[in-house]
Formats: sequence, C-alpha cells, structure tokens
Amino acid sequence: MTALVALALLQHSAVTPVQRSDTWWQSRHRVCVEQTRKAEFDVAFIGDSITQGWEGAGKAAWDEHFVPLRAANFGFSGDRTQHVLWRLANGEIVGAKPKVMIVMIGTNNLGANTPQETADGVVEIVNTLLARTNAKVLLLGIFPRAATADNSFRLAAADATRFYWERCDQPRVTRLDIGAHFVRSDGSLRTMLMPDALHLNSNGYGIWAKAMLPTLKQMLEG
Repeated sequence: MTALVALALLQHSAVTPVQRSDTWWQSRHRVCVEQTRKAEFDVAFIGDSITQGWEGAGKAAWDEHFVPLRAANFGFSGDRTQHVLWRLANGEIVGAKPKVMIVMIGTNNLGANTPQETADGVVEIVNTLLARTNAKVLLLGIFPRAATADNSFRLAAADATRFYWERCDQPRVTRLDIGAHFVRSDGSLRTMLMPDALHLNSNGYGIWAKAMLPTLKQMLEG
C-alpha cells in the first residue's frame, strides 16, 4: 500500500488550484496564513461554509468541544476543492504541525463538476495534506443536502463520497460518514437541523460535534 492516495489522472477544474478575488476571502486567507505561521493548533478543520459555520451557528458547540482540543477553523464559505488546493499551496496549514486535519469539502462542486471530478478534487486535497504534513486526516463524507433522498444533488453527494472513499483507504486517513444523523429513516432531510436543506443550525452543529468527537479523540490519543 502506497503512502499517498493515487493521483488524479485527468486535469479539470476541481483539481486545478484557483484563487478567489472576493475581498473578504482574501482577508480571511491572510488571517489563516498568520494562524498557520503561529502554529498554535492541534486540530485543523478544512472546508466550505458548513465548516466556517462553526464560527456562527456552531459557536457554542465549538467553544465547548473543540476549543479545549486546540482547534482552528480553515473553512471558507463558497469554497470548492480547487480553492482549498490554492489555499494549501499558498501558506495555509502546511508548515504548521497539527495532529489531525478534518476535511469536509465538495458540495459546492456538485453541479459544476461530476461526482467523479468532485472526488478527484477531494483526493487531491488528501494527497497534498499527506505529502506536506505529518498529520492524520479525518475525512468526512459530504453531508446530505436537499429535502428528499432522490434529489439529484443528494445523489451526486453520495456518489462523490463513495468515489473518494474508495481511493482514500490509507494508514493516516480515517474515513467517517455521519450523514445518517441528518436524515430520517425514509431518507428525507431533518430540516429542523438544516433549515435551508444545506447548512446546519446550532442543533445540527451539536450533533456533528458529538458524532465526531469519539473518533477525533481516538486519533489525537493514538
């Protein structure tokens, strides 16, 4: 078994690093580069608006569960895999020495990219983290979205997760899918946790924290 996940063979938008021009995004990137330089964190959360939301709806759960673990938030609203790849190549996380990096990205690629291309982007992120840090990776499945189980975005998210799941069976990577916590037995979304059928509210973040903590703590202690 190789140390790294097999590289994506085809070049496309999901694996091509791209910088965003938004002023707030540039500002947040500079903050995250400085956070990396200080290297005062053991856990790094990497993702999009769902991850950035730990600073909003998820703040109470974050303060309770993750501040004691010395966690840092590298989530950027609207990011796709290509934006995360650019950030990693331009001063974020790489150079610090986190023990565990939590990755949950890809939902914003769906529609613009196929599930396979989205998975390529996730795999490329994992490759980069494994190659350029000594940390472990906690790789999450893309959270379910849309109200019903047969929605095209829901199906695409599940397919993308399955595709990168198969390619990320590695010694330093732990795969964890907690999506079942956000749906009912018939597959319909628990909209009391995701009011807009995509983003979590405070209760949703509490469930995410409690579903992930046992695995995260085991990784930190191992």
